[in-house]
Order: sequence, then structure tokens, then C-alpha cells
Amino acid sequence: MHQHNEHDSCCRAGDLARRGFLKMALVGGAVATAGSALPFVPAQASGTAEALLLSCMDYRLVDDIVRYMDARRMTNEYDHVVLAGGSLGAVSEKLDWGKTFWDHLDVAIKLHHIKKVIVLDHKDCGAYRVVFGRDFKGQEELDIHREQLNSLKAAINTRHPDLAVELLIMDLDGKVTPMG
Repeated sequence: MHQHNEHDSCCRAGDLARRGFLKMALVGGAVATAGSALPFVPAQASGTAEALLLSCMDYRLVDDIVRYMDARRMTNEYDHVVLAGGSLGAVSEKLDWGKTFWDHLDVAIKLHHIKKVIVLDHKDCGAYRVVFGRDFKGQEELDIHREQLNSLKAAINTRHPDLAVELLIMDLDGKVTPMG
């Protein structure tokens, strides 16, 4: 029977580490080679969503927006795009986010076969102050939102006439009013 001592290469720590590395490299190489021989199947998104929701980023209303959509029984039934200003963020030439909205809308149509766009603006929106340089109150505030909402609706109808478009505005207490 063979006696092992510290000079035998099979018992030195460095050799054990090298042998382990070589074994793992061979196994990894075999797995990689086998994997490359398999046909490539791209990942596919599955399922559908009823709508794409566009809303503002205002932190004060995030929970209210979710509660509103849940109350409509739309939990997990919509894609959500968030842009400062909501409709304003999608249509204003002073902001560079319009392309982002359209790209997201196109992806939502292709992947989730949405049938509707819900645009939810809100009162006391800081993005309107940034873009227009002043506050709006009362009827004037509703009018400026309606103008942006209708502008976006017209653009959506032009590009995607088969999509329904719903226009809404939320008060700071979470109450939602139709604007269309």
C-alpha cells in the first residue's frame, strides 16, 4: 500500500485546488458547449393587460392612484407609465419625455395587447408650474389640464385609432373626476 507524505503531489493543497479548478472548468465548458447547441428561443411576454395608465410622479398621490385602480377592479390589469405632469409630460415640447411615452405605449400594445389608455392628471401639479411658470387655480387649472389631456387624446387617436382613451383628473384627496 502506498504511503502518502507531504511531498506527494496528490496531497498538497495547491494541487488539490488546481485539480478542483480543472474539473470545474471542464464541467463548465461542457455545459456551455451543450447549451450553445440547443436552439435559441427568445423569451416571450405572456398575458394581456386591459390598459396603459399614464400618471404623474407626484409622491403625494402614488397610494391614491393604486387605490383608485384597485377600486376599478384593475389590479394587475394595467401597465403604468409615470411622467412628471402626466399628459403634460407626454405632449409638452419643453419636456423630452414624449418619445418615452410613445415607446412605452407601443410596447404595451405589442406585449400586452392593451385596448385602452387611461390618462390620470392631478390638481396642484408642480410640472405645470415648471412648464408654464405659474400656478393655476379653480376653473383655469381644470381648463389647462383639459387642454393637455385632449391634446394627448387626439395624438393617441391619430396613431392608434383602435385604442379607447379615458381622461381623468385627481384631487389631492384622491377623488377622481372624468375630464373627457
